[in-house]
Amino acid sequence: MKIITSRTLLLLSSSAFGVAGAFSTSCRTPAAAGTSSTSLNAEVQSTRRSWLQSSSSVLLGAGIASTTSSPQAAFAKTVTDASSLDPDLPKDAIKSYLQYRYSLQLAADYYIFDLQNMVADTDEYGQVSELVRSTNARGGQGQPSRIEREYVNPMRIMGLSLPPEYADDVRDTQFAFERAMSKLNKATQGIKRDLSIEIDPNAVPNAKAAWEEGRVALNSFFTILNTATGLKDEMKLIPPSGPNQIAEYGRSIRRYNEFMKKTKLCQNRGGPALSQAWGQLMVSGYLQDSCGVEPMDQYLFQN
Repeated sequence: MKIITSRTLLLLSSSAFGVAGAFSTSCRTPAAAGTSSTSLNAEVQSTRRSWLQSSSSVLLGAGIASTTSSPQAAFAKTVTDASSLDPDLPKDAIKSYLQYRYSLQLAADYYIFDLQNMVADTDEYGQVSELVRSTNARGGQGQPSRIEREYVNPMRIMGLSLPPEYADDVRDTQFAFERAMSKLNKATQGIKRDLSIEIDPNAVPNAKAAWEEGRVALNSFFTILNTATGLKDEMKLIPPSGPNQIAEYGRSIRRYNEFMKKTKLCQNRGGPALSQAWGQLMVSGYLQDSCGVEPMDQYLFQN
């Protein structure tokens, strides 16, 4: 089990130095009459050194404690890497899996924690339709929908990289998921919170049925990945709706909400024009520490 990485130690130390620098800057105020600059500088340096030592200890201690003693941050199992996967897998398949497993599990979390509630509420149907709708532009340079970007594209890429004995099954699950999302779009299309229209009494049942169809397809895809990689149950399947669903899923909705909240705040730092670029950096892990977002390894391998 990985206790704390050298990268985390470096970032924690860097954070301590950064804050210490800010602290010493704030201490450089005009001295009272009769106090020499030499004495003041010596005092500031002494204060800075002692503060830095204590802050570094606190930060490092908190980092270690958060990865060892806190149930929230503890890994449920050993973090896997390329050496953990089936050695017979093609290199492209290993690379694609290690790249997309984080975003795919996060997409599954969204599917159960957010989308499931949205399909049960007609006030959210305008937003549901947006998930499936692509943004068209002149010359065909449009933006893919969120469903296409976060679910279908990874399925397509994994299907192309996996061996033939798995590729056809992945393609089937991809098509099944796309059909389900098309049904979801049809069930929710034209229904918006502020639009006064008569809502089809079958809208909610149809939307829920489409969600369930998509759940089954997504689970089939995850089962194929777990089988192909040899990592049993690494990709968590979504249980059917019911009172024990969240407990059976075994992933924390509180940690999901916190992860999404901090990610959104981090994206908004760059404004709308830069939010997509920040989002890509978040998924890749480059900006997680600076934004206080839980590391992806820690988020994926949670209790």
